[in-house]
Amino acid sequence: MPKLDVKPTRSELLEVKRRIKLSQAGYKILKMKRDGLILEFFKILEEAKEIRQKVNADYGRAMEKIATAKAVDGVIAVKSAAFALKVHPEIQLRSKNVMGLVVPEIEATSIRAEADKRGYGVIGTSVYIDEAAKAFEDLTETIVEAAEIETTMKRLLDEIEKTKRRVNALEYKVIPELKEAQAFISLRLEEMERENIFRLKRIKQKAAAAGTH
Repeated sequence: MPKLDVKPTRSELLEVKRRIKLSQAGYKILKMKRDGLILEFFKILEEAKEIRQKVNADYGRAMEKIATAKAVDGVIAVKSAAFALKVHPEIQLRSKNVMGLVVPEIEATSIRAEADKRGYGVIGTSVYIDEAAKAFEDLTETIVEAAEIETTMKRLLDEIEKTKRRVNALEYKVIPELKEAQAFISLRLEEMERENIFRLKRIKQKAAAAGTH
């Protein structure tokens, strides 16, 4: 708040003091929110690291299983089994609240299926195709879980940055400018008070001098 934008009046001084009090209260609340979000972020970050490792492990296992199935049953048999699958995963999105922030909650259904429900004939295919199918079901479940965790982590990071900007704006701009305005108004009011006292003294002196003649 530049000095020229404020009027040196008592009502303006009260208003500036009120705004300082509100800004300081808001600053404390936002700092608490920022710190809470950061703690939550690091907790989610650990989960994200674990799920990323699990994705990599599940992916590696699935690729091994599919390679074995292709080697034993042949590429055509594996592709036929894949195309025979009639049930496809379904994703449902809900939301949950984390530190006042709405984040997605992802639920997937129809990922797993019994061997006889996968669409391909059990006779004519080896156990290696079943193992490959199960490995890819595991991978799909892990990817869905990773999507929820990593989306939550990104939302938290965005909210932390936004909250940090608001905290910094209050700490380094809004509150200092308000305090500067308060000091300016207080100083001007004191100067005006001294000027009034000086004027009153001059008037009294003139009145006293006029009374002696």
